[in-house]
Amino acid sequence: MLEVSGLGGLIILALDIWAIVSIISSGTTTGKKVLWTLLVLLLPVLGFIIWLVAGPRSRSSMA
Repeated sequence: MLEVSGLGGLIILALDIWAIVSIISSGTTTGKKVLWTLLVLLLPVLGFIIWLVAGPRSRSSMA
């Protein structure tokens, strides 16, 4: 059971890092970037889901 929870934690960590990189590379204002990053850092699973649904999009997907 420990291996499964450790693997789940690594997956959440990887998804949160991906979300933070996408937030930083988005074209939104600095204040919004800080708020989104704090949300993802403070609430890793819920923050990621909220960002995935309503977060800022990266510059490459807006083109």
